[in-house]
Amino acid sequence: MITIADRLAAAQHRIALAAQKCARQTKDIQLLAVSKTKPSSQIIEAYHAGQRAFGENYVQEGQQKILELKPDFPDIEWHFIGPLQSNKSRIVAEHFDWMHTVSRDKIAKRLSEQRPAQLPPLNVCIQINISQEDSKSGTDPRHMLALAAEIDALPGLTLRGLMAIPTDTDDVEQQNREFAALKDCFNELRQAFPEVDTLSMGMSGDLEQAIAHGSTMVRIGSAIFGARDYSA
Repeated sequence: MITIADRLAAAQHRIALAAQKCARQTKDIQLLAVSKTKPSSQIIEAYHAGQRAFGENYVQEGQQKILELKPDFPDIEWHFIGPLQSNKSRIVAEHFDWMHTVSRDKIAKRLSEQRPAQLPPLNVCIQINISQEDSKSGTDPRHMLALAAEIDALPGLTLRGLMAIPTDTDDVEQQNREFAALKDCFNELRQAFPEVDTLSMGMSGDLEQAIAHGSTMVRIGSAIFGARDYSA
């Protein structure tokens, strides 16, 4: 039987091969295990296989897992990677270590105000709507620097970089165009804010292209945990 540890090892191998092909260091690319809809038992299994960073898409599901697992696994790094309604921002501010999907100054300000003083600032990525799809969340690339400046000025947040979800397509050329456009945005952001270090792009189906275009964090779910069950 193939275990989560086996799948994690296979994902790390894919990352290493992709890095080698573009003359990058594997250590510069972090694997974020996307555990949405998966039980805590599977997170623990991945933890025992060496995984420490986990991504959740749903606020209350993520909060429940954090409260359940934090006492025994305090070194897990929790990333919120889903859309966030403003009335649920306090949960993210109080429980998560990272927030990947900031695209409005209103959400940024709420997160900063609601971040508990005893915790370090919340690590934040700006979500870019790189495909310019109406159905996709994220800010327009033209507004990126203005939003970055607002985030950088907020005491409860630390600006870390950019995140995007490119078009779901089998067209490799289109994927490459969008990844290249996001890398251009990242380079522009780094010119204005040299301390940013995170380009969160690439998932189970396209991590190789993402790494070739400079991704520093790939978000992998189904390749580690198997197909998701949304029936609950």
